[in-house]
Amino acid sequence: MHIVSFVTQKGGTGKSSLAVSLAVAAAECGLKVAVLDVDPQGTAGEWYKRRSAELPEVHSPSWTYLSSHLYTLSRQGYDLAIIDTPGADGHAASAAMREAHFCLLPVRPSVADIEASKPTVRYLNERNKPFAFVLNQCPTGGRTSRTTNARMALQLLGGLCDPSLAYRSDHVDALASGLGVTEFNSLGKAAEEVRAVLH
Repeated sequence: MHIVSFVTQKGGTGKSSLAVSLAVAAAECGLKVAVLDVDPQGTAGEWYKRRSAELPEVHSPSWTYLSSHLYTLSRQGYDLAIIDTPGADGHAASAAMREAHFCLLPVRPSVADIEASKPTVRYLNERNKPFAFVLNQCPTGGRTSRTTNARMALQLLGGLCDPSLAYRSDHVDALASGLGVTEFNSLGKAAEEVRAVLH
């Protein structure tokens, strides 16, 4: 089972929305996927309550049981576990980074987001954990100078997913509807971008 943790020390980066949409896109590709919501805000868990489809499942274990929960999922034949963490440094985020095979760091194209990611990057580098940034909530209409500058800064700090994800209402509306963006508007640009990040 592959374990991907979404980690960032800044809230509001669209981490939970991206985590559940990637889980849906992976399930649509035939993978057996679970989302583990260890964020006390419980955004992914609340999304699952609004959802009519049973898959992908969302579990909300305490971070103290994260390792054993992942072990159980692996024994049950899951292909992918996506861990959604709080937007702050703490035990839950540290546990998620320890357990992950790969970490994704969603950041908006802002100096504050990039600066806030540096302690997380340092933690991951010290433990030789592979990671990549995902530029999220970028202005629409092509690569603005702000997005271009952010891409350059993040490439210096570590790997960067391509493409960037634009700020699109499909993400907000899908989350509110208990859907992934690939379900909400399967032919939309948001769905296209999420599928590209998955692959």
